[in-house]
Amino acid sequence: MATTADFRNGLCIEYNNDLYTIIQFQHVKPGKGAAFVRTKLRNVKTGKVLDNTFNAGVKVNLARIERRPHQFLYNDDMGYNFMHTETFEQISLSRELINCPEFLKEGQEVEVVVHADTETVLYAELPTNVVMEVIYTEPGLKGDTSSSTALKPATVETNAEVMVPIFINQGDKIKINTVEKSYVERVKE
Repeated sequence: MATTADFRNGLCIEYNNDLYTIIQFQHVKPGKGAAFVRTKLRNVKTGKVLDNTFNAGVKVNLARIERRPHQFLYNDDMGYNFMHTETFEQISLSRELINCPEFLKEGQEVEVVVHADTETVLYAELPTNVVMEVIYTEPGLKGDTSSSTALKPATVETNAEVMVPIFINQGDKIKINTVEKSYVERVKE
């Protein structure tokens, strides 16, 4: 058990029979009335963000979650298969539990978030940025910049499609943000 005084960003709590992580919180002491804590909570399973207000000093149940390092092995009809990098145990996860499955490639390091009390897998999270090779894109044409941010579609090595600037060519390596699923920069080798 913890109180609202223990709130911090990233803390995982049990609320309304579900698990939520605290994205943002603010202690408020109005001139009149009791103090309270304004929070933004993200549902661990669905990802939905919820605004909630707690009275100051209210007790909440903390949920123990662990981030475990795993490596992506392969994908088959049973799901996506991962191996724990320290114990070598293998697990299989469904597509819905992975934050960006279209950017997974063999050998990719991910963090699997597990509810420590029940040993249930909550989700798998790729690194914020991944490096991919462009396997197909149309060549950029000179004078094809009707706006300052001219973009074209490009297919990367996992067959995912990303919008990239027109100067990116086939065979280039690019950094992709997995949160926004967008191009970040070209990677020099």
